[in-house]
Amino acid sequence: MSDAAEPSLPGSARDAVLRILEELELPPDFPPEVEAEVAALLRDNGLDDPTLVDLTALPFVTIDGPDSRDLDQALFLEHAPPDAPDGARFLVHYAIADASFYVRPGSAIFREALRRGSSYYVPGRVVPMLHPALSEGIVSLNPDGPRRAVVFTSRLDARGACLATTLRRARVLSHAKLAFPQVQRFLDGLDPDLDGRPFSPSLRLLPVVGKLRMDDQELRQVVRYRRIEVEIYLSHGRDALMAVVASRGEVERYNEQLSLLCNSEGGRLLSQDDLGPAVQGIYRAHPAPPASRMAEFEALLEGLAARHGLGDEWRWRRDSDRGLSEFLAALPESGPRWRVAVAIQRLAVTTNLRSSYTEAPATHHGVGASPYARFSAPMREIVGIFVHKELMEKLGYQPSLPEEQDELLRQEVIASASRARELQGTLDARINRLVIDRLLASDLARPRGERPSRSASVLGVSATKVHVRLDDPPLEIKLYRTDLEAFLGGRLRLSADGVALEDESGFTRLLVGAPIWIRVERVDEARDRWILELLPPAPSPSEAAALPPE
Repeated sequence: MSDAAEPSLPGSARDAVLRILEELELPPDFPPEVEAEVAALLRDNGLDDPTLVDLTALPFVTIDGPDSRDLDQALFLEHAPPDAPDGARFLVHYAIADASFYVRPGSAIFREALRRGSSYYVPGRVVPMLHPALSEGIVSLNPDGPRRAVVFTSRLDARGACLATTLRRARVLSHAKLAFPQVQRFLDGLDPDLDGRPFSPSLRLLPVVGKLRMDDQELRQVVRYRRIEVEIYLSHGRDALMAVVASRGEVERYNEQLSLLCNSEGGRLLSQDDLGPAVQGIYRAHPAPPASRMAEFEALLEGLAARHGLGDEWRWRRDSDRGLSEFLAALPESGPRWRVAVAIQRLAVTTNLRSSYTEAPATHHGVGASPYARFSAPMREIVGIFVHKELMEKLGYQPSLPEEQDELLRQEVIASASRARELQGTLDARINRLVIDRLLASDLARPRGERPSRSASVLGVSATKVHVRLDDPPLEIKLYRTDLEAFLGGRLRLSADGVALEDESGFTRLLVGAPIWIRVERVDEARDRWILELLPPAPSPSEAAALPPE
């Protein structure tokens, strides 16, 4: 195919997604030995276990996305007794699906879960870590009957700080499968169907406790970034891919706080020396950004403020009275400088180091917890199954494996979980590229004069490339300096302040936080990238109205 040729994208979007899954060796089917073990568990689901605490009287509910079917968590909140001796004001009961009971080391189900590492999500399909009869059936906290669960009960004071947490292996009953928008409508007084139910008081406490926990994070200087999250889904008869900015409502944030509480307390219980025998824990470590990265971020903010003519409210330093979270929260979401704010949010995110799994208890800077362990998604993450198993052994709910065997297993789980994170990242990148390829291929198929001009925001620059985000669809793409130089007819260089690409005369050609307009020129198959032409700035509406008719 020549550089000017149209890329071949045969078949529907659904078929293209399935090809990516096949290429990455992510088949949805399970081997026969797993099927046989699942059938045996369906016949004996362990609900008659006499050691389970019966908590079916508590009106738990699940709150997830409207289409979720693997329901890991259920919640029930209540006021503590007024005379609680420890001063507790709230009790948070958080039930986690008891996946480790069903997925045991040595079983074919465990081996397959270890091979997969996690569940994988693509538009229109889930490749589950566990067989759907488990992850959507007898393990999932569905409202169609009792389920086994590991229940964390945390006692919170009037400020939302956790005083103590106890853990029980229990039998629970979800009263309803709720969705985030549905609960938000109820809290806003727009959904009377959820009123007067046994779980209604619990739902009304969710924003109370959620806000207290968020305030507690603020006091601990935990940074909340205003991330641009994009959801990609199939539409138009599964023949097209649509990318939209994901909207995270308040209810989702409140629920997230309970999940973080569970993971923080789970990590603490797992590592607590006086609670039981030592076990092979796995923790999530996330170091704080190094001083050099924060210094670079401060300098970039200074350069942006100067070039855009902005005041001190757009500048931030570590020694200022404002914390970084407060600074980022104050940036505008609309108005004439919204693109600058989006770029700053992205720059702040890029200061962070990557998190990793560790054997020793460690601090997770991103959530302000030490230690922190991933307990809340045991049907979707192999780490969740393992840490549940270890905590159950520590608390004496089940016998321990030999230490040497468990240590070897821990290493395998960490390796599997790390591979799964990399694979999901690759999968996301491939799906994003698929959306861009199909979009730009459609543009390229049109005569040159009819190809659309697409607006975008400049999010970051380096000596070799420019990171931009299209306005529609809201996806990030890269422009390459050498390609831009060919269109502009001259060399470009990174500015001294690191926020612009300039020509040899010092004139700013691309500035972080500024809008640009681009149009597809061709596809370079040899370098596997699109060549995009930088267009002159589009006129404002008032300027366009003053132009003579063509």
